[in-house]
Amino acid sequence: MAANPKFEVTSSLGKRITISVEYWEKIVETKHPIMRGREELVKQTLTSPEHVRRSKKDPAVHLYYRDYEGRFCCVVAKHLNGEGFVVTTYLTDKIKAGEVVT
Repeated sequence: MAANPKFEVTSSLGKRITISVEYWEKIVETKHPIMRGREELVKQTLTSPEHVRRSKKDPAVHLYYRDYEGRFCCVVAKHLNGEGFVVTTYLTDKIKAGEVVT
């Protein structure tokens, strides 16, 4: 589990996914400020995604997608030994190519 977890959920693929408070702040301050205040959307995307793709570059990385206000919320998570962590999250207009998981 992440040190000082912001949240932890069990994904639709049965993986325990965590993110620390510090890493969440890094995402919303420097990478994707639009995600500030959208923790519940990120949790819903992990637990009830409409699409899941496996990364073409790293088979341990999964991209979870959920429709959100005419766009998609994407949560990128790395799975390791039944657990995982959020790599990043953002809003996008399209689903990336990759192996369809669900």
